[in-house]
Amino acid sequence: MKKMFCRCTFVAVCIFVLVFAGFSTFGHKAFADGGLTKIADNVYSYVDVKHGSSANSFGANAGIIVGKDGIIVIDTLTSAKEAQRFISDIRKVSDKPVKYVINTHYHLDHSFGNAEFEKMGAIIISHESDKKNLQNNGETALKNAGAYGLSESDMEGTKLAYPALTFTDRMYITLDSQRVELIYPGSSHTNGSIIVYLPDKKILFAGDILFTGYHPFLAEGDIGSWTKALDFIMSMDTDVIIPGHGPVSGKRDLQEMKDYLSIFDLKATELSAQSNDVEHIASEIKKMIPARPEGEFLIKSNIQMKYLKK
Repeated sequence: MKKMFCRCTFVAVCIFVLVFAGFSTFGHKAFADGGLTKIADNVYSYVDVKHGSSANSFGANAGIIVGKDGIIVIDTLTSAKEAQRFISDIRKVSDKPVKYVINTHYHLDHSFGNAEFEKMGAIIISHESDKKNLQNNGETALKNAGAYGLSESDMEGTKLAYPALTFTDRMYITLDSQRVELIYPGSSHTNGSIIVYLPDKKILFAGDILFTGYHPFLAEGDIGSWTKALDFIMSMDTDVIIPGHGPVSGKRDLQEMKDYLSIFDLKATELSAQSNDVEHIASEIKKMIPARPEGEFLIKSNIQMKYLKK
């Protein structure tokens, strides 16, 4: 059963990335030129990446927290090359050493650049479950990169690096006087997705628990628990939320994400019990959910992978 779950998880992730790769006509340079956006005095992130594709880590956000003596990195993008681009942008901000890498979850667009930071001496941290997910699925995904739009050139030099530290509920890091809280709000986008919270600045990195302006990837998600995770984040004292994909967000975006999940799950469950016609189900769901500019194709993919799977 465990092997079957891992195989199904890998297939789901592959399809997700393959469909994103369909937008690869948009160049890498358009994303790279954007650089890191300053969120606060010592916090920077990629945000609001347009036209997510294999050329720009599928629109994934990644960020940094800069202290007096070192840097914390949050997510590492899709490959060694993408991580090196990220490192180059980090060096435009600070030349301090990278002390920690935090993976919000294990999907390749958020963790396959890990090894480039490990080479720099960084300690990689994730939830215990998503370390296991990366161990179970990562090598297969890396070996089959071409199946979902990533060329040998794209992935040249990419090696997996697994978290050295894991936790199950909460973990705290102190960077100078900056308290950084790693919190597991329950199963959501994956069974090990976490948030990163800076309480003194009221800034929160949500990873793929929140998609803003992007249709979310649902295949591995526990929808009921995911909505509870969003409620948990809404209860927190935050002014700025960095989603896994999309622009700087707030609590309104959390509510819209929760509404999206609830409507999608209710309608997809109802319609898939009556028919296996993906086109029909997708058409009906699109009438119910608000339009989002990025990734509408995922409506069909999510129906097929989550609601019509055999």
